[in-house]
Amino acid sequence: MKERYFAKPRVVISKCIEFSPCRWNGSVISSPVVKKFIGSFSFLLVCPESEIGLGIPRKPVRLIDKKGDIRMIQHETEADFTSEMADFSDNFLSSLKKIDGFILKDRSPSCGIKDVKYYPPGEKKQPISSKGSGLFGEKAVSKFGSLAIETEGRLNDAAIRDHFLTKLYALSYFREISAKPAMGKLVEYHSENKYLFMAYNQSILRYLGKITANPGKDSVESTFQKYAEKLPHVFSRQMRKGSVVNVLQHALGYFSDKLTSREKKYFLLTLDKFTQNRSALSECRSLLMSWIVRFEEEYLLRQTFFSPYPEELI
Repeated sequence: MKERYFAKPRVVISKCIEFSPCRWNGSVISSPVVKKFIGSFSFLLVCPESEIGLGIPRKPVRLIDKKGDIRMIQHETEADFTSEMADFSDNFLSSLKKIDGFILKDRSPSCGIKDVKYYPPGEKKQPISSKGSGLFGEKAVSKFGSLAIETEGRLNDAAIRDHFLTKLYALSYFREISAKPAMGKLVEYHSENKYLFMAYNQSILRYLGKITANPGKDSVESTFQKYAEKLPHVFSRQMRKGSVVNVLQHALGYFSDKLTSREKKYFLLTLDKFTQNRSALSECRSLLMSWIVRFEEEYLLRQTFFSPYPEELI
């Protein structure tokens, strides 16, 4: 059996997560999830706060909501670093080329992408009820929102992590084949991702299929561009359970006349547990993969749905 090839994702990451003791207090964030990714990803490190000269360690900054105008203020000194952070963010993000995603520091006033505390002006220590994005994180999402973007805290959730990795590896491989576009590569990519896209969004699957099957007068480069613009929309939400079950049942049909009644019954029981949130999708995938290998179903073997990212990252 030929081993599945995975392109190496290029991911921008907050440097304080596992890589450098550059937090405001000179510490480093430990993340078992990110530690597992080291070696599998090509990381681009960034620490926006130290990059604008705040130093390590430093007096912490917070986001102050002045009637909708969000300012980055060093509370102890009252220094305002909003402009410096905006300039750095614009310059750094504009310099990025051919990346697939971001892993940013959860709830950071610079890197956070949601749930960042906004404080009122003055001496009050309690945050106001509203929350939002950090200054760098907001610009990253605005410019690269179609990519795989998460925080290290949210990646502790198995479903969020699975969705992040699935999207990340789908985008990274497409980036790789786009370097030297050829219609044969695009047709193969779409074919191998058919069941995966079906589990996410069947209408976009059909739309992408039309782009692949009927390029018309478009050049190969133009066809790739159209596909690239629509591809991230496949992953705009996590897979719907009903669509996943449909894909699993469809795959089971390949073995309907090859399995024993006990094997079929066991799979259906496992599938029922999955629908009731009593087992993980990986159990159903693994069971089907054992039969795919056993009966040498080459078409299913090529389907990324059954192994959307390297097994060691599960």
